[in-house]
Amino acid sequence: MSATTDLTEPAASKAEPAAAETGRRGSRIDLGHFRDLSLIPAILVLMLIGFIVSPAFLTADNLIGVLQQSTELSLLVLATALILICGRMDLSLESTIGVAPVIAVWLVLPTSGARFTGLGLFPEWMAFPLCLLVGVVIGAVNGFLILKLRLNGFIVTLGMLTMLRGLQVALSEGQSIVELPSSFTYLGKASWLGMPAAIWVCAVLFAIGGSALAWLRHGRALYAIGGNAEAARTAGIRVDRTVWIVLILGSLLAAFAGILYSGHYGSISATQGSGWIFQVFAATVIGGVSLNGGKGSIFGALTGVLTLQLVVNVMTLAGVPPLWNQFLNGAIIIVALIISRFASGEKQE
Repeated sequence: MSATTDLTEPAASKAEPAAAETGRRGSRIDLGHFRDLSLIPAILVLMLIGFIVSPAFLTADNLIGVLQQSTELSLLVLATALILICGRMDLSLESTIGVAPVIAVWLVLPTSGARFTGLGLFPEWMAFPLCLLVGVVIGAVNGFLILKLRLNGFIVTLGMLTMLRGLQVALSEGQSIVELPSSFTYLGKASWLGMPAAIWVCAVLFAIGGSALAWLRHGRALYAIGGNAEAARTAGIRVDRTVWIVLILGSLLAAFAGILYSGHYGSISATQGSGWIFQVFAATVIGGVSLNGGKGSIFGALTGVLTLQLVVNVMTLAGVPPLWNQFLNGAIIIVALIISRFASGEKQE
């Protein structure tokens, strides 16, 4: 009897910590799902504050304007979320949104009759696909340097950001390009069913991205790669190829964001996209996407964009100088990291 007792008690004592650990993991998973919706109360509070600050806040024109202002940033956030989930980082998206439209217009505009000197090698309707092609090439080059040459991804994309920014300024000759092809500006100016076309396009892209991550095998593979790349490779996932595709897709989305931005404002500035990376990471992080990879959702990233844009809109209506926006974005990132640290239940080392 005593021998049976001796064997049973240790087993029970080992099972209790295991059960406790399982309970803790379960609570973390539930909390992780809740984090996807954690910004909804903040958005509602911001809307209430906005209405108190100015009754014009809840008007259709103002809310549509907030959504319109969010479209280009949201595409960069979508790209960044996909890249971060698979455990990578791409700083060059900030430059891609500017340099891709510049190169496309440089290739189609004639050498005369415009303030901007172009090559005129292609017809004007080719500006749209050429811009997307430039995005694909940038993403492919980043993937080659990171995955084939095994260079540090942060340094590679930082160098690419700087190089592409210099190319953008050089090709645009330091001035805004105001004579854009009509096919290049359509989506930025058109309205469908009373809403800007860019809003509809972004909604569709976010729906596709969220559905892919939630239900498609290749989408779920991003979480596996971001969580543990070696384990994912052992499980049969082609890690390098998948990451390469995601980097290309991210640059493609950034180039498309450049098309929407250029069409919306009717010009391409020499500094288009400069400083956007701070807002992109702010929105992505507060939306619950982990900088360490393997965690986050497209819906959470979208709520992060809307939160930032609502904060800016409320501050504008309240008369707060826009010079405080960058300070606020940095503060939001730090607070979001602190909340994420404690919410995940991870122990500090």
